[in-house]
Amino acid sequence: MTATDSALTALSQGWCALSLLHGRIEAHIERALQAGHGLSVREYSLLDVLSRQHNGPGGHLRMHQVADSVVLSQSATTRLVSRLEDRGLLNRYICDTDRRGIYTDVSAAGLALLSQARPTNATALREALDEASTRPELAPLVKAIEATGSTRA
Repeated sequence: MTATDSALTALSQGWCALSLLHGRIEAHIERALQAGHGLSVREYSLLDVLSRQHNGPGGHLRMHQVADSVVLSQSATTRLVSRLEDRGLLNRYICDTDRRGIYTDVSAAGLALLSQARPTNATALREALDEASTRPELAPLVKAIEATGSTRA
């Protein structure tokens, strides 16, 4: 085995650990959000991203920007927006300055649900990270995530 082979093996193992951590966290949050609020992780993420928009220049996101922020294809994002709109959690409307643009805003009901779901999301994330930190292969990643979060606070 060459130095390059061992570096690639370590890289691969690191990626597998990161993927495992992500999957565990997402599954834990998904269960909590579904049970408490009838929301999927993707629905919560979309509501959260859209709730941070504001009126005025640069305040609204186009659908491709929304898709990028929730890591979905544009077509999957459009379907997700439609589902949330059908539930009364979002509103869509045509951009005043560019009739080709469609904006999406979180409705009052969506903001209320998001407000209720945020503590659930935070608690589930903390629980998932605490559980993962007990596993030797995941503990360094948890520490890295926690360190990243503390630099933003």
